[in-house]
Amino acid sequence: MTDARSPSPTAPAAAEARRGRPTDVDVDALRRLFLEFFEGKDHLVYPSASLESDDPTLMFTSAGMVQFKPYFLGATPKFAGYEGVHHRVTTAQKCLRINDIENVGRTLRHHSFFEMLGNFSFGDYFKPEAAAWAWEFLTEVVGLDPERLYVTIYTDDDPAYDVWVNEVGVPAERVSRWGEDENFWPANAVSEGPNGPCGPCSEIFYDRGPEYGSDDEDGPNTGSGDRFVEVWNLVFTQFDRKDGGELEPLPQQNIDTGLGFERFVAVVTGAEDAYATPLFQPTIQRVAELSGKPYEGMESTSHRVIADHVRAVVFAVADGVLPSNDGEGYIVKMLLRRAARHAWMLGLRDPVLHGLVPQVVEAMGSAYPEIATNQERIQAVLKAEEGQFLKTLQAGIDRVHGVIDEVNARGADEIPGDVAFELWDTFGFPLDITLEMAAAEGLGVDRDGYARAREKAREASRGGGAGGELFHADGNALGRIAERSDESEFVGYDRTEAEATVVALLDGEDEVDTLGEGRRGVAILDRTPFYPEGGGQVGDPGKLEWSGGAAGVTGTTKSRQGLILHELRIVRGTLHQGQTVAARVDPARAATQKHHTATHLLHAALRAELGSHVAQAGSLVAPDRLRFDVSHPEAIGADQLARIETLVNRWIQADFAVQWRTVPIADARDAGAMMLFGEKYGAEVRMVSVGPGAEDIGQPGQDAISIELCGGTHVARTGEIGAFVITGESAVSAGVRRLEALAGMPAIAHLQELKGTVADLARDLGGAPDELADRVAKLQTDLKDSQRTAQTLRDKLAAAQTAGATRSTVREAAGIRYATQVLEGLDGGALRNAADTMLAKSDADLVVLASGTMLVAKASDEAQARGAHAGNLIREVAGRAGGGGGGRPDMAQAGAKDADKVAAALDAVGEILEALAKGS
Repeated sequence: MTDARSPSPTAPAAAEARRGRPTDVDVDALRRLFLEFFEGKDHLVYPSASLESDDPTLMFTSAGMVQFKPYFLGATPKFAGYEGVHHRVTTAQKCLRINDIENVGRTLRHHSFFEMLGNFSFGDYFKPEAAAWAWEFLTEVVGLDPERLYVTIYTDDDPAYDVWVNEVGVPAERVSRWGEDENFWPANAVSEGPNGPCGPCSEIFYDRGPEYGSDDEDGPNTGSGDRFVEVWNLVFTQFDRKDGGELEPLPQQNIDTGLGFERFVAVVTGAEDAYATPLFQPTIQRVAELSGKPYEGMESTSHRVIADHVRAVVFAVADGVLPSNDGEGYIVKMLLRRAARHAWMLGLRDPVLHGLVPQVVEAMGSAYPEIATNQERIQAVLKAEEGQFLKTLQAGIDRVHGVIDEVNARGADEIPGDVAFELWDTFGFPLDITLEMAAAEGLGVDRDGYARAREKAREASRGGGAGGELFHADGNALGRIAERSDESEFVGYDRTEAEATVVALLDGEDEVDTLGEGRRGVAILDRTPFYPEGGGQVGDPGKLEWSGGAAGVTGTTKSRQGLILHELRIVRGTLHQGQTVAARVDPARAATQKHHTATHLLHAALRAELGSHVAQAGSLVAPDRLRFDVSHPEAIGADQLARIETLVNRWIQADFAVQWRTVPIADARDAGAMMLFGEKYGAEVRMVSVGPGAEDIGQPGQDAISIELCGGTHVARTGEIGAFVITGESAVSAGVRRLEALAGMPAIAHLQELKGTVADLARDLGGAPDELADRVAKLQTDLKDSQRTAQTLRDKLAAAQTAGATRSTVREAAGIRYATQVLEGLDGGALRNAADTMLAKSDADLVVLASGTMLVAKASDEAQARGAHAGNLIREVAGRAGGGGGGRPDMAQAGAKDADKVAAALDAVGEILEALAKGS
């Protein structure tokens, strides 16, 4: 075995843990042990990708290999912030899957959020090294008993068998062969597809002992017990699956391994399951403390659901995924609401989930500092969302019980899909909770009907599970270009023009040698001053010029391979691959830079005014405007906005320096730099500072107004911004506010427009601009006086029209005395008052009045006692005039569409009462 290590100092501690002290183990040390082991095998230790995947086939990052998809497909494995090419990489990856969400908490094995530790080889080592190092790590470094380890391989993978038995030394009786459903990735790919890279896999199992098993369990993948636990899966990506199940060898053999950290910790610590480890116990014990209900293992489903879901939401929010009604945000909202319902089931009636964030930080904040740094923001988002849900939870629960009673009364076996959707649409009641409550009563839910009623919710079914979709190629031409060339060099921080060489041209998805006049396409340059869209800043437009030709650049983006893509149209001549061009950025870049630096000042001002919990949740920086989303639990008041705007303008007038430089990420953290949610940072980062200490950016003792990690372009001094004005503030989602603002000339133009509007209003109202407030106040007072006078006149008109109502106008139907009348010229309020008057004067138990197309019905207590229901009655009456409506048993109103049919509809009140009585 190459590069052998002596057993780690952690091994004795792990052994001690397996003897009964699972909560004493340093799980962070176990994670570091894995990464350091593979670092010693010449692997690059690379940061976890964000949970919010940039892979269009996935909703969330669901496996360690997701972020390396281009390298498995053959792209050169080069990583931002790390020099050179790295064919060996190791990670601890944050993952989120919801494909089996209904089992989370109900079993001891399922989780929504989990960590996957992995080592990867892109065309470097293969089966012998992967197997040997996995065995070395588990037995020599961690100290697991090799007699308890079992290995499974694909049925005809003889090379893997030879490696395990003859090279690693695993006894042949502890190596078993299994079919493509168990030991091939993707599962069943040989017979079912999809086409693309695939390969056999080899799994390592740990024997926990017969006390965990069942009578029929005598090895991995046998029986119904939990004796044999899969610890590590080694995937040997060596084939390209073709139509008909043909497996063609890949030109590059890869290794993709996944060690489930939760299971691994449980095995190492000797815990019964992952929920009994330090990864979950701080949260579970806090839930027990808050609810007064102790955690009792398998019986405590709600404790597990809450601990799992809060952990998942904490990481998702830290990566910039906020609760919403669609996409990834819908999943976050669903997880929060499932946790909130289980907290309710434990008797907790006030928001508590935000109070569990410190326990998640305690368990995992050391390994993932982003959740510790942003704890206040995460808590604010959770508190706002849970508080909103709790307002409707009881109403939703009551409604579901009512629906269940109705279904049982009909003898049906499922809740209709449109009814389930109404529970979501009206009560904000998630489908999964409806499913749980229905299942508890032995009922199903028509999910197809639900999907038809709520088309947008279909996005949630993507779920984030890992499968063959991961290898669907996107941008193969870009991959080939990246293989033969370096990443595009961006030179636009200090210039807007540069001479460059055309590396490649694309016409659609195809690489071409030339683009002729009038054609649209993409140019890739070896170096460029054009900023590619990212970090909220729009991509630069501009032009390329060469001898005999020119092209307009309409936008600039960056590919996954690090290539800067110039979207262009040839306006003159022909552009050739290899052509030398003059690349010139549009002057609008200057306005964009003003808006970008203004967002940094706005961010700092918001934190100064509202508190340190405020953090960026999204942005747009363009030449004509900026949009800035921030975490804050409530609306930002007008006085606060005014102070924020003033503070930003003071900093602009102070003409502070704006400086940037590249520093190690550890130095950036020490300097207190703000880091954006969901962003991946390499070993070296670009730090932008604004303020008095900007010239000595990041140096101790230097006070800067703002220090942020940012790859965008900026002005050199704040005075260049000129002016700043906030134009709007609104809600984006629970716990997130959106500010819109203008800087530079767009701000001046906006103020000039407002000034003109004020002048026009003052002229129309007959006064000077400084008298405008008084004039408007007087108009409002006059309007209210007029409205009160008009209402008084309408009430008098109603009284006059109903004055003739006597006992002789009252009729009877279904045992109910009723009166009807068509009145003229009344609004809704006057019509309701008239109904009260008539009900009192006419000796009727129920009255139905109309004015124009408005209808009102009121029923006395006596009428209701005899079965009258104003809401049901008015619905039928309005229906005869083409309208609709409803309301309470005592009072209801409706609208008609055909005014000519209103009188006839009122004449039918008796007939309708009789029909309703028979129907009941």
